[in-house]
Amino acid sequence: MRLAGKEIAFLVAEGVEDLEYYVPLMRLQEEGAQTVTAALQPEPVRGKNGLVVRPEMAIAALDPGRLDGLVVPGGWAPDRLRRHPEVTRLVRELDARGRTIAFICHGGQVAISAGILRGRRAGGTLAIRDDLVNAGAIWVDRPAFRDGNRVWGRVVADIPDFCRELVAALAGEEAAGPAG
Repeated sequence: MRLAGKEIAFLVAEGVEDLEYYVPLMRLQEEGAQTVTAALQPEPVRGKNGLVVRPEMAIAALDPGRLDGLVVPGGWAPDRLRRHPEVTRLVRELDARGRTIAFICHGGQVAISAGILRGRRAGGTLAIRDDLVNAGAIWVDRPAFRDGNRVWGRVVADIPDFCRELVAALAGEEAAGPAG
């Protein structure tokens, strides 16, 4: 179990992409990670495809000092999350600590609002390419890759590559895919 003893938070809101939440969550749990799902309020949210996600706590209650990583799934949730200072503050703090932060699909919208992209490589769904570039990021169009402490994935079809890269990053291993 490569991630035993690691605590990873997942941020969700109404319209989260179900597969981009559930598949990485289960993959990290399979590797022994302790996971916690957090939302703006600890109330059930409905995923983009109708599955229900039941957060264990509010995002504001997360302790960045305890977290080894953070995952921001896509869908419509990142656009809702990015508007809240407790979300952008958490992302900035974890980034400053060098913790692994993973964004897939529209998840990069949270990174944009957190102001952590200037001069760094970033990816995601083509729909946010211009937004990432306008925020100062260097666009990379690959299924999954790592830039320092950040893991990026494009879309649902790339979840296997995203999960491999995420697990490797959290385990402190070399990049799972070719360097970009």
